[in-house]
Amino acid sequence: MIDFTIPAELAAERDRVRAFVADKVVPYERDPRLTSHGPTDELRQELVELARAEKLLTIQAPTALGGRGLTHVEQAVLYEAAGWSTLGPVAMNCAAPDEGNMFLLSKIANPEQTERYLQPVIDGHQRSVFAMTEPDGAGSDPGQLATTATFDGENFVIEGRKWLITGANGAKTWIIMALLGDNPHLPAGPTLFLTDGDRPGIVIERTMNTMDRNYVAGHCVVRFDNLTLPKSALLGEAGQALRYAQLRLAPARLTHCMRWLGAAERAQSIAIDHAKTRTAFGKTLGEHQGVSFMIADNEIALHQCRLTIWHTCWLMDQGEKARHESSMAKSFVSEELFKVADRCVQILGGIGVSDETVVEMIFRDMRPFRLYDGPTEVHKYAIGRKVLR
Repeated sequence: MIDFTIPAELAAERDRVRAFVADKVVPYERDPRLTSHGPTDELRQELVELARAEKLLTIQAPTALGGRGLTHVEQAVLYEAAGWSTLGPVAMNCAAPDEGNMFLLSKIANPEQTERYLQPVIDGHQRSVFAMTEPDGAGSDPGQLATTATFDGENFVIEGRKWLITGANGAKTWIIMALLGDNPHLPAGPTLFLTDGDRPGIVIERTMNTMDRNYVAGHCVVRFDNLTLPKSALLGEAGQALRYAQLRLAPARLTHCMRWLGAAERAQSIAIDHAKTRTAFGKTLGEHQGVSFMIADNEIALHQCRLTIWHTCWLMDQGEKARHESSMAKSFVSEELFKVADRCVQILGGIGVSDETVVEMIFRDMRPFRLYDGPTEVHKYAIGRKVLR
């Protein structure tokens, strides 16, 4: 039997998260430390302490590491509430890229790596990065990985250049993907490495100017210049990076959907309030059919997106990989929520393109959602191949 009832305890926690974000986090949306390159680490730390005080910090982490071990469905309900502000997930330490990195490390890091690199991220004391995307190599097609690693039996030496590396400035835990060359010691192929962010050989060239500003410290261009790592830096098994990336990406693309659903709901609520009070041509905007239809389209889209997310989460909670369903969810939800944000801008008119409301920021921050963790076209290609197979 299909049951869409949210258990009373989960519903109460959802309401508590929403109240926390609305009352404690939303006021920071005007903080000057929310810069064009995202929140500063100082702002992040202040927000994290607010969540810690409410016992809402990193609630998704495994219970053995201090979290609540949330199911995917529970995450969907609570992350949607956290997404009411783009700073909500930052405060609760369930924002990208840390959320996805914590998930991956909890699955494949060894005990020593867990203690040194994962636990401090879970505790909110440091940030992490996932360095894969390259200007002339890996991106939507990770098979084009150009960053190289050589191994002499004792040390790895990594050379290459990455870009769009989210949160690189100041991050302490680094996951790096590089192509391990042929050697007599380990299998060759795409491999993950785990290291400290201040290690010699990691050169942050610059912070890129992008249209979004919801990720801590923005997105950087990074160069690995004779980056020398001990063999203990190997994360998981050599040659298995693409498999591990899929392990990370299926849940991570869903959590993006959850958080942005909350932000889209916020935009819709602001548009509705405006449509109820703003008048034109003798009546409120909401009384005009064109505006009421946009609000209706938004409501339909929000409902469809929520059900799509919940279904995919349910499958994953049953133990299924749900790669096909998560691809459908990512492509559908990212496109529909962007339409929701766009219609909200339209309903607000002139103030919709200004910072008089948060809708303009949600609109700009949401646009890249259609690209990261696989652009819509890549997901549709994979969906089509599976259907036609």
